[in-house]
Amino acid sequence: MQLTMLGVGSSAGTPMLGCNCVTCISNDPRNNRTRCSSLITLDNGKIILIDTGPDLRNQSLREGLTRIDAVLYTHTHADHLHGIDDLRGFCQLQRSQIPLFGSAEAMAHIKEKFGYTLREASNFWDLPVLKINPVSGPFEIFEQTITPIPLKHGNSEIYGYRIGDIAYLTDVSAIPDSSLALLKGLKLLLLDCLRYTTHYTHINLEQSLKYASLINAETTYLIHMTHEMEYMELTTKLPDGVYVGYDGLKITVD
Repeated sequence: MQLTMLGVGSSAGTPMLGCNCVTCISNDPRNNRTRCSSLITLDNGKIILIDTGPDLRNQSLREGLTRIDAVLYTHTHADHLHGIDDLRGFCQLQRSQIPLFGSAEAMAHIKEKFGYTLREASNFWDLPVLKINPVSGPFEIFEQTITPIPLKHGNSEIYGYRIGDIAYLTDVSAIPDSSLALLKGLKLLLLDCLRYTTHYTHINLEQSLKYASLINAETTYLIHMTHEMEYMELTTKLPDGVYVGYDGLKITVD
């Protein structure tokens, strides 16, 4: 399967509005970070999107994306949810309903705030046509097992996901031991790394590297980074097997 990093930025994105730091004015395209999201292309061609951030439309145009078969939601903060209306374009192209998966809390939030998107397919495609599916343990879609990974995000309980030998863990403040047990034998890990200094709802670089060492995936990429994290500078601080993610990066996992 193939993973595509649609965005690896934090909630403000990079460049950040009104900022002239070295990252925000950089000419290196790897320092341009849209809001955090990735997609998985399965061997059978099905495409699973992780989160619908507010940059979804531009990310899709950049990648030439014309199909989404399902969406996994980590949680429903604005930078991970508020591009949900842009799923309507994919519903129109596919003439099909798109299933959404996430915790019961996340699905209830979508129903409350974006209830107009939850509709059965008809001859009317000017709105998204979506269906919520609460999950609390491993489930199967498109002949692929998906395992939710419970995580702490400050006071919130959210999900990461394991899809085969790939795991996606964003917006992490702590990973419970029971969740670490679900992450053995990974080939590819995408891991939250907000900034250098500590933060209440996210792990910083030091904490990310500790978790990367504990999980011991073959390859780890850091995601959900603020403008504090300049690409080349951060690269020089990383151990073998750990890399800086960037928008548009594609990785194939056998």
